Amino acid sequence: MTATLTAPAVAPSSPTGPRRRRRTLSPALLAFVLVPLLVETFWVFWPALQGVYLSFTSWDGVSPAVIVGFGNYAELFSDPTFGKAFLDTVLWLVLFGGLSALGGLGMALLLLKDRKGVGFYRAALFTPVVFSLVATALIWQAVYQPDGLVNTVLGALGLDSWQHSWLADANTSLYAVIVPALWRQIGYIMVLYLAGLKGIDPTLYEAATVDGASKWQQFTKITLPQLSSVNSVVLSVIIIDSLRSFDVVWALTRGGPYHSSELLSTYMYSTAFQSLRLGYASALAVVIFVLAFGVILTYLVRAFRDADA
Repeated sequence: MTATLTAPAVAPSSPTGPRRRRRTLSPALLAFVLVPLLVETFWVFWPALQGVYLSFTSWDGVSPAVIVGFGNYAELFSDPTFGKAFLDTVLWLVLFGGLSALGGLGMALLLLKDRKGVGFYRAALFTPVVFSLVATALIWQAVYQPDGLVNTVLGALGLDSWQHSWLADANTSLYAVIVPALWRQIGYIMVLYLAGLKGIDPTLYEAATVDGASKWQQFTKITLPQLSSVNSVVLSVIIIDSLRSFDVVWALTRGGPYHSSELLSTYMYSTAFQSLRLGYASALAVVIFVLAFGVILTYLVRAFRDADA
């Protein structure tokens, strides 16, 4: 008896090739994408576009807006208060941004290894982050009082000549306001760098130690390059926080005395809600956005260019 082997039947393929299953977006997935986009458009993008439009108008918030073209932007160049606020904002960006990045990275390196009590110090440095900026300002307002902690410590050290009203002095008001902002920011930057440092492969340091690399060489050749992605996040956070710094400055000095601690954010607020010049304040807001976007975009372009090189 001879067995007959029969090949399995194969369905003929279509002229256009094998049939593919059509993929469709489920209503749940579509809603998951569209709802946040609509909310973002309504609460962020549309007000931003309205702000750009208002920057070309003269408006007091009550009467109809009057189109003035580039009149508000032309006025910026002849406004001495804007020039002072712009320079103070750049100085704030350099000092606040640079010191918070260096301080956060230094604290992260110092508290990286798990040792006895290190959790307490991490929590202590991060605690100011959970305080509101207004609460932070009230704490430091008491510290800067004529009979506050700073002058008391200076008197105890025999530096009576250094005692004065820190917030009321035009020469020290801006620097005095930066300190509480740093006190709150360093802990946040520390957490970002701690996450980045813990993600570095320890075998890189072991190989560098075997090759005889010093601690500084390991830091410059291994740590910093491995933190490039974290640095991008830190830079974006610092620039955004620097340019929107308002609460601490307004609660402590309101931009004074004599505009000595005036930032673009505080000048924009006072122009809009005290002088009721919402069109001019919108032009200030556009300048703040362009400044932030320009700095971040320049850094990212250079970072991607160096990565591709």
